[in-house]
Amino acid sequence: MTLVKWKPQSNTMLSEFDRLWSDFFGGTHCPESCDWSPRVDIVETNKSFELMVEVPGLDKNDIRLKVDDQVLIMSGERKSEDEKEGRNYRRVERFYGKFERRFRLPSEAELDKIEAAYTNGVLTITVPKSEKVAGREIQVK
Repeated sequence: MTLVKWKPQSNTMLSEFDRLWSDFFGGTHCPESCDWSPRVDIVETNKSFELMVEVPGLDKNDIRLKVDDQVLIMSGERKSEDEKEGRNYRRVERFYGKFERRFRLPSEAELDKIEAAYTNGVLTITVPKSEKVAGREIQVK
């Protein structure tokens, strides 16, 4: 699994385009129902890969995980709040709608032993490595 450390840059061409788009159309470039993508950290240990996914505001039943041909597929949906009587939204910055993320798993991943836990808005997916690759300590006799 290839890891690339993401470092946001404040003055990228994309953020400038987003600002221009927003200025031209008088609002955000992404309507309330647009697709979004949760942030993910991936950590490798001797025994596993761990994916920590930020999905605040979702119930664990709103998230689906499946593995297909060495690819871990995570999908779900964050539903927008209905406008209520007497409440006028002045600004909406949270993303709503469906999302899907795909991660190609390495050959040493134990697909039948993948586990997931959801706590405080963070989904932690543990993908164990096979023992022959994960390594083991050998006792000297």
